[in-house]
Amino acid sequence: MSSHRIRTSAAAIAAVVALPLSLGAFAPQASADTPSPFGTGCSSLPNSGKGSTTEMSKERVATAAANNPKLTKLALALKDAGLTTKLNDAKHITVFAPTNAAFDKVSKMQLAGLLKDKAQLKKVLTYHVVDKAITPSELPNGSFKTLEGSTLKTSGSGESFKVNDSAKIVCGDIKTANATVYLVDEVLMPPS
Repeated sequence: MSSHRIRTSAAAIAAVVALPLSLGAFAPQASADTPSPFGTGCSSLPNSGKGSTTEMSKERVATAAANNPKLTKLALALKDAGLTTKLNDAKHITVFAPTNAAFDKVSKMQLAGLLKDKAQLKKVLTYHVVDKAITPSELPNGSFKTLEGSTLKTSGSGESFKVNDSAKIVCGDIKTANATVYLVDEVLMPPS
């Protein structure tokens, strides 16, 4: 009888040891659960401190833009349009955020006119915002209604995506405390 107990105990111990080991092979890895930004422009973001993706994830979207050296012109435009609080209070939104370089592509005369006309500035900026979290898997053939009321379209594959067939997403899937951010290389203009 004692040899039967020993065999039963040995089998039970082997099962207890084998189960966690076999489950470990199927357990998700921490890095697979944590989305990371994609795109060639991500390398130009700060690695740590203000403006880094780690710090942006702790801040509301308009605050994160103000603290990111690539988005200071957007942050100022949001402030001028009176949208900072609205975007910071929103939940689960997506912002196609024009970089400073995108604002530099707009002619000085057009930009000055836009900054003087608060209603038009607000219209342009809300055209960059979608009232839902957009994942990279939705970008290949995406069509999204913006807060401005018009639709913007996304296309592409892998890590190469465009908005409205012209603006490139240079760094995408950046998380903030209340939004997903895709940095774009052009200021998007709503349809007339």
